[in-house]
Amino acid sequence: MNIALALTIGIAAFTGLGGIALFAGDRHARLTGRALEAALLACLGLAIAALVQLITAGPVTSELLVWQHLGLSVRLDAVSLPVTILVSFVGWVVLRYSRTYLGDEPRRAHFKAWLSFTLASVLLFALSGNLLQLVLFWIATSLCLHKLLLFYPDRAAARRAARKKYITARIADVALLGSAALLFWVYGTGDIATILDSARGGESGTAIRFAVFGLALAAAIKSAQFPLHGWLTEVMEAPTPVSALLHAGVINAGGFLLIRFADVLLLSPAIMAGLVMIGGFTAVFGGLVMLTQPAVKTSLAWSTVAQMGFMIMQCGLALFPLAMLHIIAHSLYKAHSFLASGGAVERIAALRRPGPVAIPGAKAVTGAFLAALAIYVAIGFAFRFQDTSPQSIALGAILIFGIAYLLAQGLAGAAPVPLMRRMVVYSLTASLGYFALHHVADALLLGPLPATPAPGPLEWVLMILAVVSFGLVAIAQSMFPLWAYHPAAAGLRVHLSNGLYANALFDRMLGGWTLKRSR
Repeated sequence: MNIALALTIGIAAFTGLGGIALFAGDRHARLTGRALEAALLACLGLAIAALVQLITAGPVTSELLVWQHLGLSVRLDAVSLPVTILVSFVGWVVLRYSRTYLGDEPRRAHFKAWLSFTLASVLLFALSGNLLQLVLFWIATSLCLHKLLLFYPDRAAARRAARKKYITARIADVALLGSAALLFWVYGTGDIATILDSARGGESGTAIRFAVFGLALAAAIKSAQFPLHGWLTEVMEAPTPVSALLHAGVINAGGFLLIRFADVLLLSPAIMAGLVMIGGFTAVFGGLVMLTQPAVKTSLAWSTVAQMGFMIMQCGLALFPLAMLHIIAHSLYKAHSFLASGGAVERIAALRRPGPVAIPGAKAVTGAFLAALAIYVAIGFAFRFQDTSPQSIALGAILIFGIAYLLAQGLAGAAPVPLMRRMVVYSLTASLGYFALHHVADALLLGPLPATPAPGPLEWVLMILAVVSFGLVAIAQSMFPLWAYHPAAAGLRVHLSNGLYANALFDRMLGGWTLKRSR
């Protein structure tokens, strides 16, 4: 049997089992839950088999139910299959975790049914071979997720967050629908592979620039970019498995959209520059706010905002293989973080309190930055640093600031020697990992994805601005304990903990939150 057809049938069967689970109710929840886990595991196996076929036979688009290059078609390539495998694996883990998490919770069958519908929508979105399927399952993912966010409908906070998510998602839907219509009109086809081939090396026009703007807007909203990020930080009232799925799977749809249409995106350098600015600011903003949050899940939510901002910035810099690598790594990390969040709190609470904390001063921070730079240059030249694009070098410099922060903790005057050794090992490992994974991502994805073009004057300015901004944040983070008790620092912490009130302003623009009481 054709592997694309088999995978489609597997996803359809998984969806059908979700419908059965919804109809059967809680009485048969254990049986239907295990059936859903088995079906999704089968989809994972089929996706891996499709990856083997990709390696041996190359990419292919299988048109199953298509008219005028629109309908149900499956694209098996180096962009769709890694995401399909990732979503299948994370989804199976979340389903398996839900069995224990929900226990005998009322409406648990309802939860697993809508979880399966959401996962199936994400899978069919990632595998889309044409524009119509892409748009339909983009919308379907959002609508199914809305049901999960309202699993506890009596919680006012859950209803507020779901409403905000619904409104912002509809804006993204309109943007993507308009962009898809323009692409179909310009290229005369809905087949995504044909559009990408035509766009590679093609010329830009007004219609294309508007199409790229629609793609960028839809992706930015889906990825919770500033200032429309508030919904992501407010959906913590949903069950933990929903948070894990949202932050490890659904949130990646925006980045996937940009990576999928990378060749089209390159036709508008101005909009890509806009993505760099929006993504870079969101990354810095989200990272600072994250440090001020007392609740674990809220801190993780702000971490996702920051990580998605960094991924959007990578796409704006045309580092598409690295953006794909970022999606995979972040998904695995964030799924584990949310599912383990409860146990982590208990373990930390049980730890014996440490003694005096070593706080790095200006001398230690300066030494840490110089040491991190030396590590970066040495390892960089070992990996042919000189053949790397300026955009990638700038991204590596930002990574170095994180390494410098680690080293600063080890170089603090009161820090024990074992801590210093551990920080050095961590720093070397992070630097080696960055360059190694960078080369692997380029080897696997360059060709299916376009190479990074030479930066123009605007790109150089944005890269310098990004490096300086992240550097200042790293310095401030390293030395913040020295300033923590200053009145200005205390006031800044209050403002940051409230996200600089951007979310409150957005709430007011929407007319406030006057919700009817549930009866």
